Amino acid sequence: MATATTFDYRVRDRTGKIVKGRSEAASQAALVSKLRSQGFAPLDIKEAGTGLNREIRLPGSSRVSPKDVAIMARQFATMTESGLSLIRALSILSAQTRSKPLAEVLTQVRTDVEGGMTLSGAFAKHRRVFPPLMISMTRAGEAGGFLDRTLLSVAANLEAEIKLRAKIKSAMTYPVVVLVFAVLAVIAMLLFIVPIFAGMYEGFGAQLPLPTRILMAASDILKVGFPGFIVLGIGAGFLWRRYRHTDRVRDVVDPLKLRLPVFGPLFQKVAISRFSRNLGTMISSGVPILHSLQLVGETSGSVVIQRATEAVSEAVRQGDSMAAPLAQHRVFPPMLVQMLAVGEDTGATDQMLNKVADFYDTEVEATTDQLTSLIEPLMIVFVGAIVGGMVLCLYLPMFGIYDHIQ
Repeated sequence: MATATTFDYRVRDRTGKIVKGRSEAASQAALVSKLRSQGFAPLDIKEAGTGLNREIRLPGSSRVSPKDVAIMARQFATMTESGLSLIRALSILSAQTRSKPLAEVLTQVRTDVEGGMTLSGAFAKHRRVFPPLMISMTRAGEAGGFLDRTLLSVAANLEAEIKLRAKIKSAMTYPVVVLVFAVLAVIAMLLFIVPIFAGMYEGFGAQLPLPTRILMAASDILKVGFPGFIVLGIGAGFLWRRYRHTDRVRDVVDPLKLRLPVFGPLFQKVAISRFSRNLGTMISSGVPILHSLQLVGETSGSVVIQRATEAVSEAVRQGDSMAAPLAQHRVFPPMLVQMLAVGEDTGATDQMLNKVADFYDTEVEATTDQLTSLIEPLMIVFVGAIVGGMVLCLYLPMFGIYDHIQ
């Protein structure tokens, strides 16, 4: 069997529009024959990734953002609902998307669908781009014959997730920025201001106050170890990015996040909103309940909810309802449990879960506004206390100058 080669091509479709794409074939002639059989008129075919055609990728340039996937899902749903075939819709999406990495992935998805693979199977080959929720819901829509409705649900779910993330970022941006500036101000004072005062006090002849001595010792340590601290910070950041999603780290960090005095309730509401919306969307799309519980636990963003969902899934497997096992875990608020119980009794579980998600989305927005108004004066006081305390430590010896002269 000949080895498949990847080619970039430009073709003209039946409407006269030029379409670009990428596909694998045994040779250029085989690709030409394949494109012509699909109704395209080949214009240019080149082997991908060779010579001047090779692309230079910067770190992170091949990443597909969730926002790009959400926009693609909405456009895909609209096209399929309008009666366009999957292959035609995928061709249009790969040509018009602004994200070049996503365009390449969609081209590969289209090629796989043309080869007889299901859409969910083609999505599953790119799990770093398409979330598990999207893959499972697409598979359920294909099995039930309502793929267009499922894609609309996927689009709505992804858009709600993007909106939720934006709310979290709006709550976290201000304190993070202020904290960074506070750290930079402290470092600048220790490196440049404190040594000036240290030189002034060398000939003072008297013992300096303890706070001043501590501040000067910290300045000396920072001057000597500043390069090492930078290397240590870069290494810690690298290790955090690499291992933050491992079970060992999440088992420690996620419970602590829920116990934080100010941000803990916000993190819990975000996780409950994501859990409720994902579970309601998957149930309404026909995904089996056990598989839905497994996926929503993994996508909740909290290992606490994931562990609790695993216990609930085991209870459901043994014949219990969902509401009773949920009540045994404190991370799930009573409102969610009661709404879910009513939904199971009335046969409207998905609707109740979506109402819970909408409620907690509103709560997240209100909490975000409250935190923003509360954190702003607190951070001003925090930064003022740090800088003012350092200035006071520097000027404490001045208060004893007169007595020393006497």
